[in-house]
Amino acid sequence: MPRPLPRALLVEARPKQWIKNLLVFAAPGAAGVELAHLAPAFGAFACFCLAASGTYYLNDAADVEADRLHPKKRRRPIAAGEIPLGLARALGAGGIVASVVLAALVRWQLAVVIGAYVVMTTTYSLWMKHVAVLDVVGVAAGFVLRAIAGAAAVDVPISNWFFIVASFGSLFMVVGKRRAEVVEMGDGAAEFRPTLGVYPAAYLAHLQTVALSVVLVGYCLWAFEKAATADASIPWFQLSIVPFVLAALRYALLIDTGQGGAPEDVVLGDRSLLVTGLIWAITFTIGVYAT
Repeated sequence: MPRPLPRALLVEARPKQWIKNLLVFAAPGAAGVELAHLAPAFGAFACFCLAASGTYYLNDAADVEADRLHPKKRRRPIAAGEIPLGLARALGAGGIVASVVLAALVRWQLAVVIGAYVVMTTTYSLWMKHVAVLDVVGVAAGFVLRAIAGAAAVDVPISNWFFIVASFGSLFMVVGKRRAEVVEMGDGAAEFRPTLGVYPAAYLAHLQTVALSVVLVGYCLWAFEKAATADASIPWFQLSIVPFVLAALRYALLIDTGQGGAPEDVVLGDRSLLVTGLIWAITFTIGVYAT
């Protein structure tokens, strides 16, 4: 049964995927910014929700024919014909413009990052997604820009190790998503997304291993660097390495068992991963704010 238009519009905005926008709080949190000063980060979160939903509307309108070949994406409101293409394009453009305007009201540097995100996602839709390697890099860049936006909104510096962990962690998740798509689509993968037919399974596994290795080493070095500047009797940053590594390895296992198609579903759908991630967040937060 077709969904009513208001519900279809909400589903198309993909509110579940707004969880990705929580990355805007990563840099301020790692820098120890107090809650009272996080208002600009909440503004950045709202901007990315608008921008991301706007790009979803535009991308799905552009990919409507390809999405109808996908076993799950064909149920998206635009692909299912529940939202007229003209309306989808208008709402998508409106959301993107609103996100940049709101970002400029928060801080002009944030508007630059949001603008870069819009340009990158547009470039991805028109070109990058059709080129092997660039397609995964383009999606990963969207995650990294979210982390940069939080720092730009609150005006805190980004450490080198934070940037490395965020970059390769994003690449790790995106490669996992591509691997899951190859398994899910089978022989029809290349028809749905041409680049999926280019990647040998061994190459994606190798790329995932490289990204995960950099993430784990990078986080360990970052934790020891932060511990060296902290004044605490308990080594909170070093202790945070344990749950971080366990969470990363658990995520890798879920990907290898075919559950990496949607990162937000993987994170929210696995209790062990949620508990381990929560333990890491608590340990790291104590290290930041109690030292």
